[in-house]
Amino acid sequence: MLFHHRPRSAPGFSLVELLVSVAIIGIMAAMLYSFASPGRQRSQKKLCADNLQKIYLALQIYANDSQGALPENTNAATSEDVLGLLVPKYTADTSIFICPGGRDAAIPSGEPLSAHKISYAYYMGRRLDNPQSVLLSDRQVDTQPKHPGEYVFSPDGKSPGNNHHKYGGNFLLGDGSVSDSPALLAFPLAIPTGVVLLNP
Repeated sequence: MLFHHRPRSAPGFSLVELLVSVAIIGIMAAMLYSFASPGRQRSQKKLCADNLQKIYLALQIYANDSQGALPENTNAATSEDVLGLLVPKYTADTSIFICPGGRDAAIPSGEPLSAHKISYAYYMGRRLDNPQSVLLSDRQVDTQPKHPGEYVFSPDGKSPGNNHHKYGGNFLLGDGSVSDSPALLAFPLAIPTGVVLLNP
């Protein structure tokens, strides 16, 4: 009696199993690091905070040259019109005016901001003598004063106010610190007389 001996296949993944595993890993990575993922936006908020602190340094130098005043332009309609006064004398690094969490186009180094769109809102008319006043923030939903419980940034990831999709944004304060905020405001954000909020 003859027995036919079939060779036993070596243990391991078949090509199909390997391809399915690679596809699953790719899908999970895309979900984790996509534009709108919470993890990606948390890391982008930290980079955004770094940008705001670099702008603060330029504002400090400007204020030293201007008896404590910060950039103002009474004809300004957007924050680009005013913060453009910082470029190139106080900073030639235009990348700091673009939020890494958003989708605004990069600005070539040293180019005027007024010819481009930046990512940050500016409270024109403030000075550096109040450490808790908000000087700059991520793009807001509008230019009105806000009360606790109102949306300051996009609640759904849609424009306006969506630098960080629906995960809030940053505020640069008068002492140079940066405060992270969810989309729903937890503190009052008044606009006193003589101060104008300019969105990009």
